[in-house]
Amino acid sequence: MRQPAIAFEDLPSEMPIFPLAGVLLLPRGQLPLNVFEPRYLSMVDDAMRSHRLIGMIQPQDNGELYTIGCAGRIFSYHETTDGRTEIVLSGVCRFKIKNELSQKDGYRRITPDWADYQKDMEPMGCLDLDRAAFSKQLKTYFEQQGLSCSWNAVQEASDEKLITCLAMICPFEASAKQALLETPCCKERAKLFMSLLEMATGMDLAIKH
Repeated sequence: MRQPAIAFEDLPSEMPIFPLAGVLLLPRGQLPLNVFEPRYLSMVDDAMRSHRLIGMIQPQDNGELYTIGCAGRIFSYHETTDGRTEIVLSGVCRFKIKNELSQKDGYRRITPDWADYQKDMEPMGCLDLDRAAFSKQLKTYFEQQGLSCSWNAVQEASDEKLITCLAMICPFEASAKQALLETPCCKERAKLFMSLLEMATGMDLAIKH
């Protein structure tokens, strides 16, 4: 049965985190995960018994965590016959790490600070992409990276959904993915994303104003 959406005021004061380098979750994005380590299987089980939220966050090169991540809510859950758990997280809201708590069953937990990110839970439609130019540059980038894509899906997606999905799946460096996460709004994220494409492809692309 589908779970009701969580309200901002109901976001938890404690939350497990799943540190993964190069993995980006954004609000309203969807992230499939294949969980097999015992500590993270315990984490998923505990989340399913409570608020269903897991904080995705990247480790830095020095081993410390970035201070900003994004919480995802488990909305798809499947146990496999070989002991794995396949889940899909739906991005809810970004957070800052206020402090780290003691570990539980080997997984890390934090006190999240949600205060700066209430607008993450409000759908936005502030973009006006030049789809023809954008698709041309994106095709060049995908060809360079050896990636495939459903171009019909690209054309049918809303601007925000498109930028969110592409920012999550494109193989940018971890620092670039973190910069995309930390942009203040979807329009700034789109500008940064297109700048990253420009650097990779050598093609200019401007967002409409």
